[in-house]
Amino acid sequence: MDPRASAAGRFCICGCTVGLDCGSRMIEIMLSFDRCALQGGGLLVDKILARLNERVSRAIRTFWLTRARQTDRQKASGRMDRGARAAVTGGAQMDGFINLITELLIDGGIDARHIFRKRCVELPGFFRPTKEWDLLVVRDGELIIAMEAKSQVGPSFGNNFNNRTEEAMGSALDLWTAFREGAFNRTIKPWLGYLFLLEDCRRSRIPVGVREPHFQVFPEFKDASYARRYELFCRKLVRERHYSAAAFLMASESGGLKGRYEEPAEDLSFALFARSLIGQIAAFGKR
Repeated sequence: MDPRASAAGRFCICGCTVGLDCGSRMIEIMLSFDRCALQGGGLLVDKILARLNERVSRAIRTFWLTRARQTDRQKASGRMDRGARAAVTGGAQMDGFINLITELLIDGGIDARHIFRKRCVELPGFFRPTKEWDLLVVRDGELIIAMEAKSQVGPSFGNNFNNRTEEAMGSALDLWTAFREGAFNRTIKPWLGYLFLLEDCRRSRIPVGVREPHFQVFPEFKDASYARRYELFCRKLVRERHYSAAAFLMASESGGLKGRYEEPAEDLSFALFARSLIGQIAAFGKR
């Protein structure tokens, strides 16, 4: 086995020693795979991904508008949660992205009856009975796609960062172990996607120290902001093959309400995420 297959932070997929900062070869390989899959499936990828930036902007705006409405409703009812939890407990903030992914799936040829969201989204686990996913595509008794869409808004970046990372890693481990043990699918390897939106603000951008009472942390984590930590995390999820693709976006509240957002890393862009998704559809999603 090539040691680069699991050497997170030491070698990147193209064999260079830049590691986590090099996404060029990963992008090239993903695009090559997509071209082959799409040619075989006869899909018009450019048409499917038309006006993608505009559609992502709409999802960003929906996120911030939903948070604002939920906070206002809780204030009016007199049951205001502490801090940013007021919006978090309301759910549905990432519905704009789930809607967008659903549109891409349907445009790519997936029948809507095979797409599950909000209801019938449980999958069997290995370490627990079931886990609810944000979106599933199940066709003819085969799991084609499972996806998570998560977000974080300040001010409590520290505790929530640990919660988010542990949740994502645990969910992937649970799914792949259940898959290995035959809980679902006999032939098709599912596509597992992770989409993350982080508030763009001073507290998510400033360097954060680490405690090293016994051993040193990996160098990429030293003085890394929470934005940088999330970027590294999403990249490592893909490099270590826990997820098939990941997208990492940032947006401030003021800019987000106008649909503005940033993609800090080219290899974690929504466009690449969408192309990988469509590649799975072309390969296994249609009959």
